[in-house]
Amino acid sequence: MRVLHPDNIDTSQTKGILVILAAILMFSGVDVLNKVLGQQMSVVQILWARFVLFVPIALFLAYTPGKSIRWRSQKPTLQGIRACLLVVEMGMFVYALKFLPLADMQAILAMAPLMVVVLSIPILGEKVGWRRWSSVALGFCGVLIIIKPGFSEINMGTWIALGGMILWSFYCILLRIVGQVDRAATTAVWTSIIGLILTSLVIPWYWVTPSIDGWWLLLAIALLGCMGHVTFMHAFTLAPASLLQPFTYVQIVIVTFLGWFFFQEIPQASTLFGAGLIVLAGIYSFHRSKVLAEGDDNR
Repeated sequence: MRVLHPDNIDTSQTKGILVILAAILMFSGVDVLNKVLGQQMSVVQILWARFVLFVPIALFLAYTPGKSIRWRSQKPTLQGIRACLLVVEMGMFVYALKFLPLADMQAILAMAPLMVVVLSIPILGEKVGWRRWSSVALGFCGVLIIIKPGFSEINMGTWIALGGMILWSFYCILLRIVGQVDRAATTAVWTSIIGLILTSLVIPWYWVTPSIDGWWLLLAIALLGCMGHVTFMHAFTLAPASLLQPFTYVQIVIVTFLGWFFFQEIPQASTLFGAGLIVLAGIYSFHRSKVLAEGDDNR
């Protein structure tokens, strides 16, 4: 049995942080391309291109030399529902970017981990104490500050993004359930194939022949999306989730900069303040989950 030296552990964790930051940078690039392509072609066409490339990559990841591809699921119904939720959620966020700045959309999405805490009570039977309820309330206040209900007409993109965030939260809950019995590679196969089937069924009605630049952008978004997910999963083999999870909020900073650089989107002070509250609430909620997992019953 190999015993890791403390220096090797530190090196592995450093690599994990760098790898997850690389994945977040790729996801941020996907957001930019979604916004660009969303002005040129339909949401269905963008998603279809991503799943076309995702299928062979998922099959490759699920293949073991000398054995068949691991595609059989212990919970096929939940896998199917989960994959359908993901396709719809992805489409909602791509469509929301037609109306929202990148920073606003990403800030709303950052509320998802807190929504998962709420949904885990009725669906997973988890107990949530007052500290984590406080973090949920703080995050909700952050969302209200961003969307400013009552002060102006709420952008349609905001409602779409909120709906996408809720679907993403349900997706994460189902991912927890199927993850207990199915391998990650199996889940990836189901996601890619169902996503390709659903988008292929309707693509004839939404197809717009891209320009040469459009083809390159579709290829770029498909590659970045697939590479981002593979890199993201690899990061968690190098370092514990408790170390990596807070770094995912760096994406808000990155997309805010990219929104300014590519689209001259200057975030409002309310967006920055609300996003800050959501990030603080999310990090604290994750910290409390870690404390509870280590056996502290004082919720």
